[in-house]
Amino acid sequence: MSPRPYRLGQRQAATEQTRMRIIHASRELLMTEHGFAHFSMEMVAKQADVARMTVYHQFGSRTGLLEALCDSLAASGGMEQMANAFCQPDPIEALKQYIITFGRFWSADRLVTRRLRALAALDPEFEQVIRQRDERRHWGVHTLLSRIITESEQPGAAKIEEATTALYTLISFETFDSLAGSERSPDEVTELVYQLVLAALDRLIPGIKPSLPSSPSP
Repeated sequence: MSPRPYRLGQRQAATEQTRMRIIHASRELLMTEHGFAHFSMEMVAKQADVARMTVYHQFGSRTGLLEALCDSLAASGGMEQMANAFCQPDPIEALKQYIITFGRFWSADRLVTRRLRALAALDPEFEQVIRQRDERRHWGVHTLLSRIITESEQPGAAKIEEATTALYTLISFETFDSLAGSERSPDEVTELVYQLVLAALDRLIPGIKPSLPSSPSP
């Protein structure tokens, strides 16, 4: 057998290891005050102990690196469970699972997420990456609300944009992070956010709340 496939496999494994080392270095930098304030491709390369061009070769740009870092955070935060939320036949159950999934994700790496979002307010590349992901959350909320209104036969279509904005805000990292503080557990925060969502729906689209479950699953 030719050794070529084996060598290719080794090269691919080494490339993946380098890629993960760079992503891990990016995360480490965001966890330190100095690295957070001066985050750059050069600092990431130094932290990962690789050449700066290696970082560019792996990710193409700082935006590409940030996308990869966010994807890594999503994977470690269990965002693959989001598909299960949209597969729920009951739209109310889908909304409940949506909140639970985001609650676990926001709680998984609060410091890094907090700093990524803080930098998004100051840096256009960070802002682009975070904004695109927030737009997906907005779409998810709007989709679930559309299902709830349609299947509950409530006359709430006219208020769907207002309700989407309210729920989008309640299911944000900023809301979870603020409510968590230093004492509440992720489950406690998720329960609190869920109750706030119920209250918002009851106010904005009367008639829906009575059919909602009383509490999210752990």
